[in-house]
Amino acid sequence: MADKKVAVIGAGLMGNGIAQVSIMAGYNVVLVDIKDEFVDKGYANIEQGIKKLEAKGKLGEGVTAADVMAKCVKSIDLASAVKDVDIVVEAVIEKMDIKKQVAKTVMDNGPSHIIFASNTSTMSITEIGKDCGAPDRVCGLHFFNPVPLMRLVEVIRSADSSDETINIITEYAKVLPCLRGKRYIAEVLKDRPGFIVNRLNAPAQIYMNWVFDTAAERGIPWEHIEGDAGSLMPMGPCVLTDYVGIDTAVHTQRYYAETLSSDFAPGKVLTKFMEEGNLGAKTGKGFFDWSQGRPNPDKSVKAGLFNIENTMAILLNEGCRILEEGIASGFKVIDDANMAGMNTPGPFGAGKKQYARWSEMLEKLADETGKEYLRPCELMKSGEFAKMRK
Repeated sequence: MADKKVAVIGAGLMGNGIAQVSIMAGYNVVLVDIKDEFVDKGYANIEQGIKKLEAKGKLGEGVTAADVMAKCVKSIDLASAVKDVDIVVEAVIEKMDIKKQVAKTVMDNGPSHIIFASNTSTMSITEIGKDCGAPDRVCGLHFFNPVPLMRLVEVIRSADSSDETINIITEYAKVLPCLRGKRYIAEVLKDRPGFIVNRLNAPAQIYMNWVFDTAAERGIPWEHIEGDAGSLMPMGPCVLTDYVGIDTAVHTQRYYAETLSSDFAPGKVLTKFMEEGNLGAKTGKGFFDWSQGRPNPDKSVKAGLFNIENTMAILLNEGCRILEEGIASGFKVIDDANMAGMNTPGPFGAGKKQYARWSEMLEKLADETGKEYLRPCELMKSGEFAKMRK
């Protein structure tokens, strides 16, 4: 595999992270973007990361940053950049028409065996590849940010991906180093919204929108929602939403509202923040004031609205849906992928003992919120998922 040449298209944060771990694995990499300034910035970020590792003695005995960086070249001409490339990893803007055009350019100009892997976190791999001329050589390769530190890579099989394509891209991903342990590869068997880990965690936002909107209607301070979470979460729901970015949350929820259920639609609170331009940490204001750094809200008073056990029940239910839809081969893959991608245990360990009680909780929650998507599916209610380990 190390003899293969890799092109990374898109030199932003994800792209330069993918390029960095690829050259660290010994691949020859061409970093491609549409402007010299974009490529130069991405290259500089890679070089900075490699030099930090050199200073810590983590490149291997006798290996210098210059040795590693010699594996990476820059280009702003996609067509010529892929002429002798074996694998392309696309990490461009999340717009379908752009991704489809990139895929077509790659297939039109690359060798007959070239494989195109999209790092999209939301879009259909099947749709990206269907008009490129070789949809059997298109797949998904979803990294988590920051790439050098997060262990998970999801390999997504489209409706057209060949077994050979999946096998080659899996072998490529397996050897990419991770600075926080062994790289974990999760095969996504069906091209469905959110794949595995993002899909697993998405429905919790339905619950959170209800919590936020109910608190606003009742005049409950955001600090009291944080109080509900207490010490059970490193960041409470409001601080976490601010940190991730309210615009990011809204865009993601709109995507799932279109592709899974209208229950995912952003609530009144997040929509209002979005319209006001108060997007959380990035703008200095969201639920809390971030102008002086990360806020530390008083958690001494509880609202009695947010229950983290509800969230675990929601995740177990969605994990069961993932199994029902044939997206993952078993619940161990889902749990392991969540730990590798989110540094958080998946729901099945506790769920095997709690599923009956959690199912009752979800029935009540669906009644209270009016969100039918939160009702437990048959696989969760029956507990039959416990037989679907692998």
